[in-house]
Amino acid sequence: MSTTNPNAPKQGLLKQKIRIRLKAFDYRLIDQSALEIVDTAKRTGAVVKGPVPLPTRIQRFDILRSPHVNKTSRDQFEIRTHQRLMDIVDPTDKTVDALMKLDLPAGVDVEIKLQ
Repeated sequence: MSTTNPNAPKQGLLKQKIRIRLKAFDYRLIDQSALEIVDTAKRTGAVVKGPVPLPTRIQRFDILRSPHVNKTSRDQFEIRTHQRLMDIVDPTDKTVDALMKLDLPAGVDVEIKLQ
């Protein structure tokens, strides 16, 4: 009986993956940016998984309206942070170059990890 793990990656066949995480306050900007990234990656011949919408982070703030009295009168504000996650499997050199040259809107935070 063999003692090797069938799920373990083969020695010469390690697959590389780029994980991209987008964050923005405006969901339209983040969806537009995700489409640009997917189109760019597919044009260069890479396989794209996603974009996967992650849970929206909501921060709520209660502020007193009056500087002195009227504790029951408050304003409520919230900040919504939308997130998307996508993986690019087996990226080529062209894919990496195209992603580096990509111009995304200023309101989108991009995190790129190589795995």
